[in-house]
Amino acid sequence: MALLANFWGEAGAQRRGLRARTRRGTAAMGLLVLSGIASPQAAARTQPEAGSAPTEQLTAASRLAYAEVLKLRLGPARELLRTELARTPAAPAPLLVANCADFVELVITQDASRYEALVESQESRLAALDQAPAGALRDYARAEITLHLGLSQLVFKHLVAGGYHLRSGYHQMEAVVQRYPAFVPARKTLGICEFAVGSLPEGYHWLLRLLGLRADVGTGLRNLAMAAARPSDFQTESQLYFALIREGYYKKPEEALRLTERLHAQQPDNLLFSFLLLSTNKRQRHGEAALAALRTRPTGPAYLPVPYLRHMAADLLLYQGDYAASERENLAFLREYRGIHYRKDAAFKLYLAAWLGGAPAAAVARYRAQINQPGPAEVEEDNYAQHYYHEAVALHPVLTRARLQTDGGYNLLALATLRGFRVTPATLWRDRIEEPYRRARAYQGLGRLDSAWFYFERTQSVAGPQAPYYFAPQAALQQGYLAQEAGNKAQARLYFERALRYPWHEYKNSTDAKALLALRELR
Repeated sequence: MALLANFWGEAGAQRRGLRARTRRGTAAMGLLVLSGIASPQAAARTQPEAGSAPTEQLTAASRLAYAEVLKLRLGPARELLRTELARTPAAPAPLLVANCADFVELVITQDASRYEALVESQESRLAALDQAPAGALRDYARAEITLHLGLSQLVFKHLVAGGYHLRSGYHQMEAVVQRYPAFVPARKTLGICEFAVGSLPEGYHWLLRLLGLRADVGTGLRNLAMAAARPSDFQTESQLYFALIREGYYKKPEEALRLTERLHAQQPDNLLFSFLLLSTNKRQRHGEAALAALRTRPTGPAYLPVPYLRHMAADLLLYQGDYAASERENLAFLREYRGIHYRKDAAFKLYLAAWLGGAPAAAVARYRAQINQPGPAEVEEDNYAQHYYHEAVALHPVLTRARLQTDGGYNLLALATLRGFRVTPATLWRDRIEEPYRRARAYQGLGRLDSAWFYFERTQSVAGPQAPYYFAPQAALQQGYLAQEAGNKAQARLYFERALRYPWHEYKNSTDAKALLALRELR
């Protein structure tokens, strides 16, 4: 269910000192929340592998319940499991699915009032599995639930217990793969773990050594690719992981777009698939397609409430320039959401909507002050908002509008907006750097790559090697991708390495992670 961490990508735990992990959009927790969710259609077609017993698959009732969890219909899922759990309280399949339902609820709602009860349930399921006969599914369920427990604890800042259970679950999953090499669901989760661990920056390798964890991204991707290619109860989940990693870390979005479009068309009543289609299009700057997915998502009392969808809607409306609607969505998000992350980001977006929309000065000032209210700034979006507040330097209205327009894929409109930018002796250095970067991103979105390259170079020339802003390192990263796509490995390596050399900036963790993975791919 790690896909759900696209909902909470960064609680990644969503991890701060553990801090670097959190800031990477799909890193560890993010990629583990999806664990265990499978497509019921794919599962129904799956036949037992040669030499594997039917008990190593989900039972019929558990498979139906899993389909409901995947749709984020947790009440119906729990009702489907009730009879089976009463009849066979130590059976691995219903215990695993029941745990996925609890884990999904905890990670999506971030409701601290539910933490103790749901963690206690996870521990009870592990105790029940200890009494069940060993086997591939039993051992896999135990390792998976241990990972869920560790991630749940990390989300709510129980770092020591969470780290212990993550380490234990990781090593348990390694043992399952060694003991049952043909049981591909274990390769799915192990592959995600190996990728998450292997992609951490070198500065965190001491922590890995302390925890006794060793992995590399290549091994993780091979395990994940095997799980994606072979039929199992979890094949669709594995395919989603694999496609989203390639999209998020390797700038290869086509597979993720095709897969999420197909799954959404096959199951229009699946809220998770709607979310994935929305979020993938949003990341790829397809604002209109993302809004279409948002507006056609399934709704109703049977579905788990997902307040974060309101925050995403607010972004999409901000890109469109519908400032009043964006403000309404973020205010609703802050009312409904029980978690602690993304609140500063929501306040920053409320400030932008009020400022750009011409709201009274008092309203603009109120939203700006709200950014600095007590709360964590661990996810990159919150960190950026807090940095903006403390920097206390006014944003440029032309550049801000152009940024939002390119974020939504409205590139021609962004270029028209940028024609209103004028350099004067009073123009800030930051704005002088940002202006060519905004032009480059707009041209890149339009497929005019020569013009994009020119303005990416200009961004870095204006910035020099020490500017404490993300524009130049991001420009270098994008040039690395462009050179890689053109087959020029030497040039790509030069720009990826340049991206890494820049000092601190707002998105250094995620920029460095992407550059390092790209360099590994060039070897």
